[in-house]
Amino acid sequence: MSLDQWRRGAGTALSFATFGIGGLTIGLLISPLLQLCVRDRDRRQHIARHLIQRLFRFFIAIMKGLGVLDYQLTGAEHLQRPGRLILANHPSLIDVVFLLAHTPNAACIVKGKLASNPFTRGPIRAAGYIANRDPEAVLEAAHASLARGDSLILFPEGTRTVPNRPIKFRRGAANIALRTEAPITPVLIDCTPTTLTKGDPWYHIPKSKVLMSLHILDDLPPRASSSLPRGQQARLLTRELSDYFNKELELLYDERNTTASA
Repeated sequence: MSLDQWRRGAGTALSFATFGIGGLTIGLLISPLLQLCVRDRDRRQHIARHLIQRLFRFFIAIMKGLGVLDYQLTGAEHLQRPGRLILANHPSLIDVVFLLAHTPNAACIVKGKLASNPFTRGPIRAAGYIANRDPEAVLEAAHASLARGDSLILFPEGTRTVPNRPIKFRRGAANIALRTEAPITPVLIDCTPTTLTKGDPWYHIPKSKVLMSLHILDDLPPRASSSLPRGQQARLLTRELSDYFNKELELLYDERNTTASA
């Protein structure tokens, strides 16, 4: 391992230690204070989400300042609008950090085990994020969240993307889109070189500094009304979304490779 990798490894360790301390502080101190001082649940969640947004921006700034990574966002203004269903591919563990850091009053759907993790359960409960334990409960919570004007962040693959393979969405995102009729804002995320992929521990430090690129695209066109059964509509929409993301990601990778070789 080179000296630069050792330096970025130390920066990564410090960054994740900061993340863990922040999560514990929210769960053990800030969340109980909010419970005592703010009676209205929606107001408490809004305050918690705003705090998490600021802390995640601070976390990103730490990683950038320590040389762990760099990042760029295009179309970030599309994340400022309320009531959007934000769908993104999921190449890295920290994708959600970037999206929550740049989306006001955003909810997100998280894995159920994160709701019991001591470092993440406090922020998840305080912000009212949705655990994906029960599909019907997720649909109801997503509908209520979007109806309040929250933006809802979801990774339709259900797990992190396997590098160099086409992505394949599950039907959860399509079911939510059909149930809520919310506008869909697609986000393409590119992580070069790959890091923090599924099964990749944090201490596997890439040979070069990571560049996180987030491309927020225009909303997808409204879906035409259909007389098909809801299950069939969900299967068709899932296939359409997978094809759309794979096509757009292929164009993005081609553009990146062309720029790198120029």
